[in-house]
Amino acid sequence: MKSMRLINESVKQRAAALVLKCPDEPVYEMVLRQAESLRTIEQNAKAHAMLSDISKQVTWHGVKLSVEVWKRLTIAATLREIGEKPILVPALDGCGIDIIYEKSSKLSVKITALWIEWLYCFGAEKNVTWKDPADPINSGQGER
Repeated sequence: MKSMRLINESVKQRAAALVLKCPDEPVYEMVLRQAESLRTIEQNAKAHAMLSDISKQVTWHGVKLSVEVWKRLTIAATLREIGEKPILVPALDGCGIDIIYEKSSKLSVKITALWIEWLYCFGAEKNVTWKDPADPINSGQGER
């Protein structure tokens, strides 16, 4: 199934051209609906700043993890908490298990807000000091 977000005139023109190229047989169906708003630039910056603080201050099972790994872990945990199920599948190369989850660039404003709240809760449990002075939570004592 082809899906397009009609975000500007160019994309709308491309969508119209695709519709006009559809053959009469087999019959095609088009569904047009209002898309959920994707995360904002501000939400993205906030989440990445928080992930950076977590990455610098939290050791997970004896290991320091990168911002990217923390992003994957926390998105998967947030999705599980709200009832969505990231998929666990055997790795294609036979080495372990992979987690298939929603990409952060595809998260809605609502889900991103929930993810940021999840990061606050996790950070509070791990005594993370948030660098952003505007954050309401500003506690903790550095390295863990």
